[in-house]
Amino acid sequence: MHKDSKRREALLYHAKPAPGKISIVPTKPTSSQRDLSLAYSPGVAEPCLEIAKDVNNVYKYTAKGNLVAVISNGTAVLGLGDIGPEASKPVMEGKGLLFKIFAGIDVFDIEVDTKNIDEFVETVKRIAPTFGGINLEDIKAPESFEIERRLKEELDIPVMHDDQHGTAIISAAALLNAVELAGKKLEEIEIVVSGAGSAAIACANLYVALGAKKENFLMLNSKGVLKKDNEKLSSLQLEYATDKPVSTLADAVKGADVFIGLSTGDILSADMLLSMADNPIVFAMANPNPEIKYDLAIAARNDVIMATGRSDHPNQVNNVLGFPYIFRGALDVRATKINEEMKMAAVRALADLAKETVPEQVNIAYGETKLSFGREYIIPKPFDPRLITEVPLAVAKAAIDSGVATSPITDWDKYRDELADRLGNDNKMVRLLMNRAKTTSQKVVYTEADQINVLKAAQIVYEEGIATPILLGNKKVILELKEELGFHADVEIIDPKTDEEAERREIFAQKFWKSRERHGVTLNDARKMMRDRSYFASMLVLEEQADAMLSGYSRSYRTALKPVLEMIPKIQGVRKISSANLMLTQKRGPVFLADTAINPDPTAEELADIALMTATTVKMFGMEPVTAMISYSNFGSSNLESPRKIQKAVESLHERYPDLIVDGDIQMDFALNQELLKENFPFSKLVNRKVNTLIFANLDAANSTYKMLKELNGATSIGPIILGLDKAVHVFQLGASVEEMVNMTAVAVVDADEKKKRKKNKK
Repeated sequence: MHKDSKRREALLYHAKPAPGKISIVPTKPTSSQRDLSLAYSPGVAEPCLEIAKDVNNVYKYTAKGNLVAVISNGTAVLGLGDIGPEASKPVMEGKGLLFKIFAGIDVFDIEVDTKNIDEFVETVKRIAPTFGGINLEDIKAPESFEIERRLKEELDIPVMHDDQHGTAIISAAALLNAVELAGKKLEEIEIVVSGAGSAAIACANLYVALGAKKENFLMLNSKGVLKKDNEKLSSLQLEYATDKPVSTLADAVKGADVFIGLSTGDILSADMLLSMADNPIVFAMANPNPEIKYDLAIAARNDVIMATGRSDHPNQVNNVLGFPYIFRGALDVRATKINEEMKMAAVRALADLAKETVPEQVNIAYGETKLSFGREYIIPKPFDPRLITEVPLAVAKAAIDSGVATSPITDWDKYRDELADRLGNDNKMVRLLMNRAKTTSQKVVYTEADQINVLKAAQIVYEEGIATPILLGNKKVILELKEELGFHADVEIIDPKTDEEAERREIFAQKFWKSRERHGVTLNDARKMMRDRSYFASMLVLEEQADAMLSGYSRSYRTALKPVLEMIPKIQGVRKISSANLMLTQKRGPVFLADTAINPDPTAEELADIALMTATTVKMFGMEPVTAMISYSNFGSSNLESPRKIQKAVESLHERYPDLIVDGDIQMDFALNQELLKENFPFSKLVNRKVNTLIFANLDAANSTYKMLKELNGATSIGPIILGLDKAVHVFQLGASVEEMVNMTAVAVVDADEKKKRKKNKK
């Protein structure tokens, strides 16, 4: 991305539509005077009195139990250094955002204007009654060690400096698995640590706690190997100082088993790597440039086990694998601290999780055929949905076993279910979708690229690596808009009406005419069609000059769909195409709705087909479809035409596809409310299952429902996704937002990739 463009986008993201990234949202009704009298005076006096009687009631009547403070003084911010408390606030808000979207934890970010340890500690102690936990962030060493030590001693809530322990926990889990794969023993390996700050010390301490020997460490700062006679070293650094006759990194790594990089980019050369022991373990965690480039390391040694802090290489050591889930487990048992046992439990849970069978959703998200434990997979991926259940549960158990839990859990199955339900509280599906799209390389043609919002979407798609755009439209207008947007990439621009496209236009016309000559299309008709962007773009996809096509921004859905239906063949065996919308709901997570855009009044047979095609799409997103066929009746309570049609569709599906989890006719509330369903219709296939797919009797119901969810509930809508076409061709809703077009592009990319794979597998 162009530097100025990226800077402008980052500033705009933080400034609009409201400054910052987080806000406070009420969790109780506030619509009436009665609500307000309960929320504040006089009703609020009752919980106050109960808390005054027993301070532990604060967890029962307030948000304290799910509220963490992210606190910094801005002295060691990311790669920016000492920039001050105010300048650190965007980072602290970002940390709060990660807590929320990965573990459902609320955060107040607090920036403290002092570098004095006593003042900082005193400030945090005075505000601690507000919070269930304290996450210290971006505080420079060695002060950070003393601040954390004192707060852990003096407070009765969990306190953790994530910069120290986060990297330590994640890398320790990776190290356990790497040592096992290398056929070595932790207590015997020689470890070189490049970096001597808080993260480096914390990593070394945790490795020692796991079994590594202190005498087998060599630690370096910017001056070289830490020596015992160096009076400038802190007491913590002296723990890893040596009197061995080595001074440089090149000396230190000779014969070493492990290199841990927490320093700066490109300091470990290929020759240094070659001097290490067999099956060397290299964790080059400097960001954005690791201590040795991944490709260089792999080229230098085929026996290296490599991890970095980057998402574009295998084995990413990412703190988001740890801190949200560690605090989740600690909060859920009201732990008084995060102790060594809890950290160890997180390490073991992460290490063990990498050895388990990887969910298909994760394989899909990362474009892998089958991730499995090995040199390129020693640590779980950040998008692994199992993290929310496995790590907090392990941490909570460790807190109970070590005696620091004040509210022990007794029903672990129920707790696991509660953790799993937290997956539905954010837009993880969008992140999974985008990540999957980035793992493949597809060309996507936009038919209305001379519309500024379409071009904005194409720019984001290009700059984020989601796809390579092909821009159709008035070339002069597109070039002017590109300049206005700062979109300087050299991407293909096509105006089908111009003379420079005459040859390709004629070739397309001839091919289309040959395919439609017995359907009333003349060669002259075909030539006229090829001057139309939608027809021309369809031929680009048919001729495999593009992988996917998107249109419809400035035209009605029906108008935009017509050329697609004329040009693009259906998948073999599909009788009618249909469409689905993926709705990302706050309460329930991802839910698919069909048919939302194409078939006004499908027959029973067509409804069964729609359910099958939608189920295939749900699987494409890495989910197991659980389908409810929605009506105004429940299981035959009405014999009118619409519910009878659904009943016939369900009977057909049960007979032909007994393993498909589908049932109906059923009313919406029974489909979505498990207790209601189980109590009244315990025979249903949907009992004890979370419905994620809704099939409607007609277009009126489906279209109205998805638009209502979008407008009244603020649900993110991705779609309509066209189902049943042989090519990845999709149509925007009229006036779609830039975000919606970017999301639909990712869908088109994934769709194109899936269709290619299916055709390849058939051959």
